[in-house]
Parts: sequence; structure tokens; C-alpha cells
Amino acid sequence: MRTQLIASVVLACALLPAARAADIATKAEAEAMVHKALKFMKANGKEKTYGEINRKDGPFTDRDLYLTVYGMDGVVRAHGANAKMIGKNLLEIKDVDGKAFVKERVELAKKKQPFWQDYKFTNPVSGQIEPKSMYCVPEEDLVVCGGVYLK
Repeated sequence: MRTQLIASVVLACALLPAARAADIATKAEAEAMVHKALKFMKANGKEKTYGEINRKDGPFTDRDLYLTVYGMDGVVRAHGANAKMIGKNLLEIKDVDGKAFVKERVELAKKKQPFWQDYKFTNPVSGQIEPKSMYCVPEEDLVVCGGVYLK
């Protein structure tokens, strides 16, 4: 009995890092979700896509991974984690280190190439400010992004 208990504890401890890793999204998953949203947008239009991105139980939210869509003017068109941001111009918002990450994102998007951007942001799952890496793809007058929290 005691040997079984010890074996169970050892197994549980061995699986803990894998369980934690499964709770957070990967860069590949972020890229895939952004491309899924772009495909959805081409098939269904911007407004329907925004509505689906804004749904916390929708197809564009998975664990700590959610999408955001900004206009090239810095105005949030869709936000999978915080509906209060929709319609706001966030060009001047800064992270805890003073980085104007939305302004930088819009400038990077003007190059019309997909990119990764690092900054710090509140993780909706943990509630903590954490390092984040955001994958963004410019599309017409928008930039569609999905990010991962770096632990």
C-alpha cells in the first residue's frame, strides 16, 4: 500500500510540468489561431469575425490565448479578453516598463509583414502582469494578433 502511494506521488510530480505546459498556449497555437481568424474573416466579413473574437467561449479563445484586432489608427476593433477595450484608441497605452506597445504594433504592421512583438501584459487566467509575445498579421487596414504568455 505504501509503495503504491509513493509511486502515485512520484508519478503526479513527474506529470506536473506537463500539466502546467498544457495550460498555456504555444507560439505555434497563436500563429494558427491568427490564421484561422483571417480565413474566417475572408469567408464571413469583419463584423462577424469581431463578434466571434469577442466571445470568451468562442472559437478564438483557448486557455490564455485570445485574439485582438486593431485598426491602423490604434482603435481596438475586437478583444477576446476585455470587451471594455473595444472602440478605444490605445496608441498611447504603455506596459509596466513604459513601452508604447500598441503604437509599436501599428508601426510594425505598416511594413505589411507578419511579426512577433514582446511586451508585458495582464494574463487573463492568472491575473498577473507577465511577459507576453504577440504574433500579428497585417490585413488591409487592420492588424490581427494573438499572443502567448512567457513563463
